[in-house]
Amino acid sequence: MKTDYIEKILEKELDKERFFHTQGVKDEAISLAKRYGVNENKAELAGLLHDCAKCWKQEKLKQFILDNIKDIDKDELNNYKTLHAPVGAVLAKEKFEVDDNEIISAIRWHTLGRVNMTLLEKIVFLADKIEKNTRDLKYREEIIKILDENGGELGLDLALLRCFEETIKSLVKRKLYICTSTIDVYNWLLLKTKCA
Repeated sequence: MKTDYIEKILEKELDKERFFHTQGVKDEAISLAKRYGVNENKAELAGLLHDCAKCWKQEKLKQFILDNIKDIDKDELNNYKTLHAPVGAVLAKEKFEVDDNEIISAIRWHTLGRVNMTLLEKIVFLADKIEKNTRDLKYREEIIKILDENGGELGLDLALLRCFEETIKSLVKRKLYICTSTIDVYNWLLLKTKCA
């Protein structure tokens, strides 16, 4: 499917704010892809579809996972905020006819991340956190500054590390479940950037 057609479908299926966010993630993903030499079309499509299941109800997401996704870590089912990611990856493939595993993987891991993330996965993850349509602009500026001051993949990893720090703080503050994989990714980034 062409991106403009997918965008029309998403505009009908997502609420107004989520669609506005999705457009921001798409634009940010393209910008980051240019910066890091990643295929811009893949970044655009992954950014566009990253939240395609976000407006589903929690019960529907959980049931879909139980019925259709056998390789999910049971730990992941404890955080309702991230359930749309594995479902979205399946929808990208089955409903939106995406046959590129890199794109599907970027959609799958845009909430939790994973150890040894690919560049495209990192880009979509970060785009989701700093797009300018709905995210905090002061936080965005902080992340862009990290990217600018450090350059290359190190800058990207340091920016991701900062995002994981903020995510963990936010989860603790709101008394929400923290998946063990979130801690694993944080530790991986910490060691990778030699901050430990």
